Amino acid sequence: TGPTGCSAPWTPDACRSDRFGDGSGTVKILMVSWEYPPVIVGGLGRHVYQLATALAADGHEVVVLSRQPFSTDPASHPTTDETRQGVRVIAAAHDPHEFEFGPDMMAWTLAMGHAMTRAGLTLHDTWVPDVVHAHDWLAAHPAIALAEFFDVPMGSAMHAPEAGRHAGWVSGTISRQVHAVESWLARESDSLITCSASMAEEITELFGPGLAEISVIPNGIESARWPFAPRRKHPGPPELLFFGRLEYEKGVHDAIAAMPRIRRSHPGTTLTIAGDGTQQDWLVEVARKHKVLKAVRFAGRADHDQLLELLHRVDAAVLPSHYEPFGIVALEAIAAGTPLVTTNVGGLGEAVIDGETGLSCPPRDVPALAAAVRAVLDDPAAAQRRAIAARERLTADFDWHTVAAHTAGVYLAAKRGERSALERRPIVEHSLPNR
Repeated sequence: TGPTGCSAPWTPDACRSDRFGDGSGTVKILMVSWEYPPVIVGGLGRHVYQLATALAADGHEVVVLSRQPFSTDPASHPTTDETRQGVRVIAAAHDPHEFEFGPDMMAWTLAMGHAMTRAGLTLHDTWVPDVVHAHDWLAAHPAIALAEFFDVPMGSAMHAPEAGRHAGWVSGTISRQVHAVESWLARESDSLITCSASMAEEITELFGPGLAEISVIPNGIESARWPFAPRRKHPGPPELLFFGRLEYEKGVHDAIAAMPRIRRSHPGTTLTIAGDGTQQDWLVEVARKHKVLKAVRFAGRADHDQLLELLHRVDAAVLPSHYEPFGIVALEAIAAGTPLVTTNVGGLGEAVIDGETGLSCPPRDVPALAAAVRAVLDDPAAAQRRAIAARERLTADFDWHTVAAHTAGVYLAAKRGERSALERRPIVEHSLPNR
């Protein structure tokens, strides 16, 4: 077991302990996230939405503090306060002085945090949370400020640290600043949540010792949106799929480099790459270098229906990441019934059990990756059995209500305790409504 006291791969009971309580009781939760629908930048917004609505459906009081969409005219997007699917959503207006997210990232983040803090303070007359839950470093400032103001414990979900995204390096001014804010958030937190045991170890190595207890709770998936379809032999040569961001750490270049080996035993095999990112032009050159450019199709970003159609058609999804905190794309492929070939890094190594729910290999090992893909193509019946086993495990372990129940357990434990990060006093001494 690692620093979490949880075993890997994750199972429903692996991380259950007395801190989860007996599931009784409700919690008043203030979630702070810079993404929440309709503001969707990456996977974080969808994660917070699914978690918040599942918690609300289970009877907890959930308020999400987020922000308005980017706009050249902030006055056109005033602060809103509305209830959607049982979740009260407060979306803070941007401050009038509009920084640009890219070149002025830290200034923009500071302004956003100030606007969100100001919006969150309006709650104090009518509603006081039992716990504040921060999602990612961009929420650090408002989450810490509001936890101190309300004098309640703060839990933080550490989704993917800056150092991990850059293979352990924190180079450049912005990366160093992001890393510093992540350290501040981690050390201010009364409890920490990560999506995988490997991420818990990474957080401990980066920001420990002396951190609060880390609970490993995987991301969930709304399985109904990804209906399972058995493989049907289609006419023509085999088809493979990579989907996700086109960034170096996703290892797409390894999938391209494996294509010549795969095509020797399975002539005509094609690889569809669905996604966009900073590395697309370089990946085209990689395909040209390996003389497989005509066998590789860059499909661009696929919407949900397009991606589902691809997942139901191809013979295997190939996810050769070098670094992966969790790998929600693996769950989407599993839900749709697509045989999986992945690397065994991070969350992928916990989401996919080699030989049982998919095939996996070490990262950066092109021959091993090619061999795993050939094994899937050589024995489609075995690949189908693994896909069925993967879907059964997904339904049991990664349902959003299962994830929400474990998260609520962390909240309940926090509710029974007191805020203790750095042993600071509340920002102000004040009288709040009954909790």
